[in-house]
Amino acid sequence: MAKVIVFMVASLLTSTTAMASGGDGGVANPFAGDLGNVIWTLVIFILVVVVLGKFAWGPILSALQKREDFITDSLSSAKKDRTDAEARLAEYTTKLEEARAEATAMVEEGRRDAEVLKKQIEDDAKAEADKMVERAKREIGLATDTAIKELYDLSGKLAVGIASKIITKELDAQQHSRLISESIEELTAAQKN
Repeated sequence: MAKVIVFMVASLLTSTTAMASGGDGGVANPFAGDLGNVIWTLVIFILVVVVLGKFAWGPILSALQKREDFITDSLSSAKKDRTDAEARLAEYTTKLEEARAEATAMVEEGRRDAEVLKKQIEDDAKAEADKMVERAKREIGLATDTAIKELYDLSGKLAVGIASKIITKELDAQQHSRLISESIEELTAAQKN
């Protein structure tokens, strides 16, 4: 503010001396002229500066100070908002990455579960097929044994019938059963060899 006052005083002195010289177009000398005008001009200037300082500059400076404070507050608020926004963006980015990782893990887990389920279904189907094959083998074995026994019985009856005709004597039921049993045993022994 002191620089402003010094500049104004110098400008005033220059303009006052120019007026005092009469404006004849010559070079103005700041020290030439009427000393009374210079003093009155200085007094009026000082009064104007005091009045302006008391009534105008105070409100202007306070308004400028308020504006400076407002701008400073706005800048700090904007900086804080930017920092908060960057923090929120980083948080959202982190959450998004976590969600992607979780989704990938869920997909992988589903794939592993599907593979396990597929293997289990295949194993169960194979075990069931093996059981069915074993059951079929047992049933075939039983059917074979039954068929062989029936064949032996039939063969024995035929053999006894033929032998009885050959011998031309009739056998009773007890002898008949004994001959059938003996024939079955002989056929079984022959088949095993």
